[in-house]
Amino acid sequence: MLNQCQPDHQSKAPKLPDMEQTQWLTAEEQRLWRAFLTVTGAIPARLDSELKECTGIGLDDYEVFVHLSEADDQRVRMSELSEKLLHSRSRLTQRIDRLEKRGLVRRQPCEDDKRGTWAVLTAEGLAALEAAASHHVGHAREHLFDHLDPDDVSTLSPIVERLAAAHQPV
Repeated sequence: MLNQCQPDHQSKAPKLPDMEQTQWLTAEEQRLWRAFLTVTGAIPARLDSELKECTGIGLDDYEVFVHLSEADDQRVRMSELSEKLLHSRSRLTQRIDRLEKRGLVRRQPCEDDKRGTWAVLTAEGLAALEAAASHHVGHAREHLFDHLDPDDVSTLSPIVERLAAAHQPV
């Protein structure tokens, strides 16, 4: 993968790409790119706002609850959870701190690794997830799926899954 922002060895400043060698976007690629940015910004923002309005929890919290609820014993190591959520460890720590204060998640030391910590979904957190799920799915349907026909979903799914796989942490 080409990284155009690698520092020059003589300087700590990033090396600027050669403007003449840049492969500029075609008009069609530019339209797609701008639409992609609009969709990937607008839909999560709306989902977050509407979920907070309906349930008092935001999309980031909901995503934490989903990962924990789907895990064995409804717990995930903090390091693994930060990778799944694409959050820095410090950002996840702050989120878990807030959820723990509300009694929705608790921390548990890892028995086999004293340095590790589990994030564990509490009964209250599971109840919050269950209360929010129908709102979340309804809003996702309203803002995404109601604008697509079944053929669109069949076409988009492998494309979006391929993009997601290409951007998973290593």
